[in-house]
Amino acid sequence: MTARILVVDDVPANIKLLEARLSAEYFEVATARSGPEALKICEEERIDVVLLDVMMPGMDGFEVCSHLKANPTTLHIPIILVTALDQSVDRVNGLQAGADDFLTKPVDEVALLTRVKNLARFKTLADEMILRAATSEQIRLGNEFLANWAEGCDNARILLVEDHERSAKRISQALGDNYQVDIEVSTEDGLNRLRQDGYDLLMVSLDLTSSDGLRLCSQVRSLDTGRHLPILVIVEPGDNTRLLRSLDMGVNDYISRPIEKNEMLARVHMQIKRKRYADHLRTLLEESVELANTDPLTGLHNRRYMEGHMSSLVEESLRDERMLSILIVDIDFFKSVNDTYGHDAGDAVLKEFAERLCYNIREIDLPCRFGGEEFVVIMPDTDLPAAQIIAERLRECIAESPFVVSDTASISVTASVGVACIDKHEDSPETLLKRADTALYCAKRHGRNRVVADAA
Repeated sequence: MTARILVVDDVPANIKLLEARLSAEYFEVATARSGPEALKICEEERIDVVLLDVMMPGMDGFEVCSHLKANPTTLHIPIILVTALDQSVDRVNGLQAGADDFLTKPVDEVALLTRVKNLARFKTLADEMILRAATSEQIRLGNEFLANWAEGCDNARILLVEDHERSAKRISQALGDNYQVDIEVSTEDGLNRLRQDGYDLLMVSLDLTSSDGLRLCSQVRSLDTGRHLPILVIVEPGDNTRLLRSLDMGVNDYISRPIEKNEMLARVHMQIKRKRYADHLRTLLEESVELANTDPLTGLHNRRYMEGHMSSLVEESLRDERMLSILIVDIDFFKSVNDTYGHDAGDAVLKEFAERLCYNIREIDLPCRFGGEEFVVIMPDTDLPAAQIIAERLRECIAESPFVVSDTASISVTASVGVACIDKHEDSPETLLKRADTALYCAKRHGRNRVVADAA
């Protein structure tokens, strides 16, 4: 994968070593010799991951990390602390300063590439989802969530697959104060549990006695519920063969035995935070797609969505020789409602009209606001007589009771409806809409408040 990595170190030899290793994997590498220089580069250039040395004169790595995470323009850049400090408390302090991961000198090449690739992949995914969000407000909400994502690990659930009883007990006890941990001893039971329950993290031992942890990792990635689930594997020191194979399968992180409690807690916490943030961005993206396809006043699908969806439905109906009908529904004399009672009253009529429309059609039908006071209903598997019955029921529902537009006012509203049905293989969404539109204008010419079917 391609990504731009900033290496920050005051020792030129260290920079050259890391630059050579990363360049060999086709990463683009930028360098900085001090904290202030690193901050300037991150603010002015695109950086995907920062490799940050802790022990630097002047501004050390912890301080640089804090500055980057406090700046809204750089807080989303993943940071890996590179340190000669071998105390777990130093590593945890780095994560608390905002770092996303850490490496200990001398830097192991497998660990280096694993951490960089995972964070670069996560950054790419997050950037893509943020850019596809519909509004700057959503992007702001995404950044606020990122800035406060340390708070986002409450009530997290972890599934541990480990058949060494003592090891499983120690891990569960270490994590139990912060998370709900479920233990399975076989990969089959673990996979079944994942299919049924929702988890925030899967931890898998790669040296199971009677099961294949690698196969479980592969199977999880094929599940809909496991596609975005972070996986942390537990490996024996020096077992690089299985470790590399697991990483190729999409495993997110690893920890080596003997397990150091604070490091495990830090890595577990980080994986869950990343998942919560990615889930948050996916929700924003789904909302942006919904906004792009929904009329904000009535809550119905808009014309843009209707045109795309109608093309597919017409194509399927013609291919499978199934009927499809559409209604174009227009509120009679709607301009006079706005002129007499004001636009607020007009909006109230449109909203209640949409509610009555939805109440009188079937679940398989697709109601859309076509524009202004016009609505379209697409009805799959519906012939012309059935469509006329539905249209007449809708017309009666609109006309039979007044529309409430304020605490003291209600008005009578009627609607005209044009109906058209697929007639021949040459039909298209455009010809179908044209015939329904012609029928609608025929209804209006003949006095309104009526249904006319395919007057072409």
